[in-house]
Amino acid sequence: MALCGVQAASLPSTSQLIKRATLTQVQNFGTNPSNVKMFIYVPQNLKPNPPIILVLHACAWTAGSFFGTTKYGQLADQHGYVVIYGQTPTDGACWDVSSKQSLTHDGGSDSTGLANMVRYALQKYNGDKSKVFVTGESSGAMMTQVMAAVYPDLFAAASEFSGEPAGCFYTGTVRGWNSQCAGGKLSKTSAQWAADVRAMYPGYSGQYPRMQVYHGDVDTTLNIASFNESIKEWSGIFGYNGVATQTKPNDPGAKLTRYVFGDRLQGIWGHGIGHVVPTNETEALKWFGITVS
Repeated sequence: MALCGVQAASLPSTSQLIKRATLTQVQNFGTNPSNVKMFIYVPQNLKPNPPIILVLHACAWTAGSFFGTTKYGQLADQHGYVVIYGQTPTDGACWDVSSKQSLTHDGGSDSTGLANMVRYALQKYNGDKSKVFVTGESSGAMMTQVMAAVYPDLFAAASEFSGEPAGCFYTGTVRGWNSQCAGGKLSKTSAQWAADVRAMYPGYSGQYPRMQVYHGDVDTTLNIASFNESIKEWSGIFGYNGVATQTKPNDPGAKLTRYVFGDRLQGIWGHGIGHVVPTNETEALKWFGITVS
């Protein structure tokens, strides 16, 4: 018997229909001094003790627009992790990576709100505390490095696309613009950068998140020097000498070269790529250990 012109036998059974989750705003997730916004994507096939990924948009974007152009939600449907999309207090604003508050553990501003999003999700979904990750583009990439520096106790690994070293954008003001940093005119030694990072969480003696740094060699928004400064910063944290132990052309794709500095630090250089190096979600999931390399 036909049903609306389609053979009934061709219709999927109820058990075959999988309802896709949606991005949902969470209003109350803990202390939130700068009123950052939390959106969450919880797949239907959520794993027990799921991994959690914090995803941070660039300036001029929102959580919804970034969710729509990235694949973390689709991949969550496959791999069963929770995705948090943070959003700045004002739609389209940049993240606060410049104030003393944001650059201090539980010091206030955006970083504190973002940390509490992660803490909320860990408790709400019984998340695996050893599998919490952070990633972002541009301003979100800067905040990715800040979150790794300010909350190393929360994150296992980070993957950032075209950002700056944690602390490089410091101005002492909220959402300030540091032209010296953006212009590639701020240079420090590995030891100096590492000291800056450790000062963001005084007394912390644990491990810092594994870091993956992407940058393009024709980036005119955030100078290409930021790649080297980021590598110096995290080399100082991990005790590396800043010299690549492996160089892999065309990896993880065409126009990209992967530099391995140790098991906790990689730099990926984009040849002929400006601002920003396109987000590579599948590679990020490998770096996080959610999928197998």
